[in-house]
Amino acid sequence: MAKTKTLQRTFDEVLAALGNHKFDVAPASEDAKRLGGSSAVRVSKHGCAAQIASGPGKTVVVLGHVGYVLGGEVATLLDRGYQKFLKTSRLEVPATAEILRAIHRFDEELREISGLKSLYNEALGTTSDSYQYDRVQGREHSDAPTDAH
Repeated sequence: MAKTKTLQRTFDEVLAALGNHKFDVAPASEDAKRLGGSSAVRVSKHGCAAQIASGPGKTVVVLGHVGYVLGGEVATLLDRGYQKFLKTSRLEVPATAEILRAIHRFDEELREISGLKSLYNEALGTTSDSYQYDRVQGREHSDAPTDAH
């Protein structure tokens, strides 16, 4: 199978391409500016957002995570095994299939335009920022019998 080469664009080229693809580009949060410097910006589309900045060789670096915007904050995606949730500093709500599709679509478009790697497991669907399964919660401290003979 032939390998395809990923197109590497500079940060300025990516910003122009994002604008051409109807992404909104706005100033980044203060936290993102501390991480990414003065080049940090927030890009959004489909109700989702990410903070990006100029990295080594003027390539694009994603600061933090890609997520759905709730109450002005980019929510983290929390997987509890039976349901995915969107969590911000102020609220937590169940994630709908429509929201998960929007996050996945936004992430794929951002990666394609900016020339970032798209990993196999992420291309299959939306991956969570945190996994907290209730069936294994506290298992490390259980009084389960051991296999001592």
